[in-house]
Amino acid sequence: MSEIPVSLPAAERFSAEQAVAAGTDFAELRVGPQGLFWNEFRPRDGACRIWHWRHGQAHCLTPDGFSVRSRVYEYGGGSFCLSDDGLVFVNESDQQIYTQELQAGVPQPLTQGERRYGDLRWAAGQVLAVEETHAADQVEHRLVAIAAQQREVLAEGADFYAAPTLSADGSRLAWIEWSRPEQPWTATRLLCRERMNDGCWGEPRCIAGDQGPAQSLQQPRFDGRGRLYCLSDRNGFWQPWGETAEGWSALPAANADHAAAPWQLGACTWLPLGEHHYLATWLEDGFSRLALCHADGSQQPVQTAYSRLRCLDLDQDRLYAIAASPTSPPAVIAIDRKDHRVQVLAGGAAPLPAECISRPQSLCYPSGDGIAHGFFYPAMNGAKRPPLIVFIHGGPTSACYPALDPRIQYWTQRGFAVADLNYRGSSGYGRAYRQALHLRWGEIDVEDACAVVEHLADRKLIDPTQAFIRGGSAGGYTTLCALAFHDVFRAGASLYGVSDPLALARATHKFEGDYLDWLIGDPQKDAERYRQRTPLLHAASIKVPVIFFQGELDAVVVPEQTRSMLEALKANGIRAEGHFYPSERHGFRTAANLAHALEEEWKFYRQVLGGL
Repeated sequence: MSEIPVSLPAAERFSAEQAVAAGTDFAELRVGPQGLFWNEFRPRDGACRIWHWRHGQAHCLTPDGFSVRSRVYEYGGGSFCLSDDGLVFVNESDQQIYTQELQAGVPQPLTQGERRYGDLRWAAGQVLAVEETHAADQVEHRLVAIAAQQREVLAEGADFYAAPTLSADGSRLAWIEWSRPEQPWTATRLLCRERMNDGCWGEPRCIAGDQGPAQSLQQPRFDGRGRLYCLSDRNGFWQPWGETAEGWSALPAANADHAAAPWQLGACTWLPLGEHHYLATWLEDGFSRLALCHADGSQQPVQTAYSRLRCLDLDQDRLYAIAASPTSPPAVIAIDRKDHRVQVLAGGAAPLPAECISRPQSLCYPSGDGIAHGFFYPAMNGAKRPPLIVFIHGGPTSACYPALDPRIQYWTQRGFAVADLNYRGSSGYGRAYRQALHLRWGEIDVEDACAVVEHLADRKLIDPTQAFIRGGSAGGYTTLCALAFHDVFRAGASLYGVSDPLALARATHKFEGDYLDWLIGDPQKDAERYRQRTPLLHAASIKVPVIFFQGELDAVVVPEQTRSMLEALKANGIRAEGHFYPSERHGFRTAANLAHALEEEWKFYRQVLGGL
């Protein structure tokens, strides 16, 4: 019988409910003449609400019955923007655009129908947006400009669009688009239209991405003089490029990613300030850095205690961001532009005393023919060689960050060490590292998950005989592959995880319609590769217990996948447990369900170790 990990005394640790309640997050923020606005998600009711901060006070603008969240491309983003007299937002339940005056307070519908909207931008009295329509089996996207009783199509014909951006004088419109089978982090194009003398838009012109090696472009921006800038990974990292007298060229920048993979719309990790000066945040070994960058290559670092910074904005006096650190959860912060003094405007309250928080240690370890990255969190009970839980993030082209995660602290307080991995294929370490997953999903990510156990065991930081693995979505696939094809882990947990890639390809949405071809290969030509990497077909190879958590409304990984895997394991006599949540989609949002899943996973691991 294995030794049960020793938890901190009950009075010193927090429960699953407390861990979930500490998961308040912020999606995006905007600053304008009427103050600062942000979108806040609270697990208590699963709703997203806009808050307004001005003159040192914050109050909620979103009335009951509304939740501000877009579902364009299923992952949404860019769910609100500021108008001249208030704000404009996408309501979660009907995906329509609403306007809301600051004084009146009652949202009014701007659109009606079955269309979805996201990536909202206010420009010249209109709302620029990505529009999504569903008709039978056909899903189409376009860029539109919407005003009262008017709708103008700005661009159509490409498969996907993002980031419609208008210059300050209204003479130039820029956007990002891409075509299948590409993903927004593999190859996109930057396009621009000029306004003609008669007020109409001229023909679209491709500025970048149509020639030469494939590059991913994101976050186009105009400066005050109408010059166009954009992030491009043409030189190996997402870095700022801009228009110059000589053409399109790179700005002096840190040799690092200045953005994450654009799974969601509306990201803002950099802002041009004119004359090739810009404000930016970028990643070094997974940690965020923030600085004012100048045309001569010099930088003015903005030192903070935060390890993750996103959603930048600024006014004459302050910089604003959503930030988190190893000891504090996400917060809306303001940074004085003169003395860099930081003020927390919302969030950021640590759910635990600092001495009870496990701090991340950077991991860089050999795996296969390369190296992998991640973060190690020691167990908080002082055990020299505790059991380990390997966290696998979703995506899989996504990332984890060294910021306080209540879920991780939940485990470290119960005597587990945690390895939070940025396996090869994750974003934040450059294009080559990200592209390493091409055709190798279910192979190198699994290799990295297994290698970290050996690496930590060699350093005598964990007990390799008591290693567990867990992951959600794509992370669930890596988890199941690791359990099916390697004898490393004692048990695993799959949260809405992929067990049958081909079934995912048949049922998934347009945004990821070709993703499996990039990750594994063509389903017909590479059928054998799919067979080799399908956990459901190798369920008989899984000899350890597995627990599953699944939303019944999930449109990305449909419930039938999880049920098939669960039944296959049970048929083989393997201990398997499944929990299905009728109201959840892809990624759980209801506090009670989140807490229930966390508690049931803990009970499951204790049972595996002989504790119950």
